[in-house]
Amino acid sequence: MSENTSRNLWLEVITMPLGERSKKPRNHGLTMVIDKGLGLNETKDLFTVAGDYIDFLKLGFGTSALYNRGVLEEKIKLAKCFGIDIYPGGTFLEIAIMQNKLKEFIKMAGTIGYSTLEVSDGTINLSQEVRERAISMALDAGFKVLTEVGKKNMQDKEIIGHYLRQVKRDLDCGAYRVIIEGRESGKNAGFYDELGRFIEDEWEQLLVAAGDQRLLIWEAPLKQQQQDLISRFGPNVNLGNIAASEALALEALRVGLRGDTLRPVYLRESSYK
Repeated sequence: MSENTSRNLWLEVITMPLGERSKKPRNHGLTMVIDKGLGLNETKDLFTVAGDYIDFLKLGFGTSALYNRGVLEEKIKLAKCFGIDIYPGGTFLEIAIMQNKLKEFIKMAGTIGYSTLEVSDGTINLSQEVRERAISMALDAGFKVLTEVGKKNMQDKEIIGHYLRQVKRDLDCGAYRVIIEGRESGKNAGFYDELGRFIEDEWEQLLVAAGDQRLLIWEAPLKQQQQDLISRFGPNVNLGNIAASEALALEALRVGLRGDTLRPVYLRESSYK
């Protein structure tokens, strides 16, 4: 594709209301999309339309075990062709640990071609020793490692101090980013209440524990959550568990091409006139 056909001509006419986004490969402003079973054609279409704005594709839960191997390997190849890190969901690794198959799991993930692994305990409980060993083994095998803090079921939730220590330890152990749990629903899980609102005091403490909000990926499947995070941290906040069908819509929200994030810019600029 020539430079002329790949360049978006609209950018010669307008500027993005919320400012320019970081370009791939990027270390902030990351978008993680959750894939709950896209076909190969759907995957290729997604990447063709929105690949410039997707940094991670997570094959949710344990769906990796349900694909025909050829289909799975083709999806992984497609992701790599578009410069997208692809990985199996953390629940899949939790099953491997529960069945004492962590070493075999990591080896198989490398054989199939995954570039990233997620270490989590959203459903099971991991000791700090096992968690750190999983991170270390994945790093030694050449994977980029994401970790996740928070529980999928609020009945299993620990006191906030536990998660604050976990964020710091994971980063100290070499995790690339720490994901803040929100599930694909964005409600009554992790650090969201039953209406999908952040539990404000916990949110603030997580930021302090990380030291730099760019080291966190906020699972934010709901538009209001995305809008709140963009409003607070700007267009280059790291967001995760984005539905595949919403990848381009999120990018528009990030840069102020939707009314929700354009309105504050308009009101601010109008007040100066």
